Amino acid sequence: MGTKRRLFLLLFLCVWFVGTEAQESRSAFNFLSVSSSAHTTALGGCNISLIDDDASLALQNPALLSNVSNNSINLNFLSYMKGSNMGSASFARIAGERGTWGVNAQFLGYGSMQETSPTGEVIGKTSALDMAIGGTYTYDLSDHWAGGVTGKFIYSKYADYSSYALAVDLGLNYYDYEKDFSLSLVGSNLGGQVKAFGDVREALPYNLSLGITKGIPHSPFRISLTLTNLTRWDKKYFYTPGASAGFGRILMSHFNLGLDILPGKNTYVSIGYNFRRANELKAAGASHGAGLTCGAGINIKQFKVGVAYAKYHVNMPAFSLSLGYSL
Repeated sequence: MGTKRRLFLLLFLCVWFVGTEAQESRSAFNFLSVSSSAHTTALGGCNISLIDDDASLALQNPALLSNVSNNSINLNFLSYMKGSNMGSASFARIAGERGTWGVNAQFLGYGSMQETSPTGEVIGKTSALDMAIGGTYTYDLSDHWAGGVTGKFIYSKYADYSSYALAVDLGLNYYDYEKDFSLSLVGSNLGGQVKAFGDVREALPYNLSLGITKGIPHSPFRISLTLTNLTRWDKKYFYTPGASAGFGRILMSHFNLGLDILPGKNTYVSIGYNFRRANELKAAGASHGAGLTCGAGINIKQFKVGVAYAKYHVNMPAFSLSLGYSL
């Protein structure tokens, strides 16, 4: 086993150990869990095994950067909730025969809002912002296996309060082109706050995920199954007010399903179902479309466009737009 393969294995063992030992019911910087790609948003919002020429997929799994064209750039915009908008930018460049590096940035702006005194008097305007800047390196361990790592700086500012953190994402991907089969394992947001908002430090939204994507032979269909939060099995991690929180409900909250319909080589139509989001939105009062997502995309030479619909809030849908280009 080569030195780089041993390094990736050692890093994953560290991710598993820290993730299982350092669980918290409360976490900061949860904007990191929102999809930064229209395609993954359309597939339910969580997909770590999708093989596509999309530099923003490295934000879900750094190992997927190995399948992205040289000098690719991706821009994504998401109308998250009323008054809040999210965006990302990603770039990938091939480095040698087996390596690829990339840079990315994410932001979530909450817009301006009234600032009040402790007595309720309006004293002006204030704002809130989340952002993260990262660098990714992916290495092809063999013809089928790739490993990747992303290091990132995370910053949040809410009025006069601010916090920043350092984190790392680690990903492995197995891809068999002939069988159209992809398998991935990802440990994301491993790290901690360097500066807390106040006196109490909060955990990052650590997530251990397993994903599979498989094309159905002799058909235009491709199915994805992603299992998330594999180190969290206690009901305290899930929003279930006034609802049964038995093992079956908790189990299904780890599942995310997606289906790609590929009518042509350069187009896709996607639908997805996020079980956790469906359960939590229904518990909060939503009934129509909870957990359902959909979208479509097209590639025109070097230019790519993707759109998606999802629902993150009881009263408002979210729309995502992705633009990609290979320089």
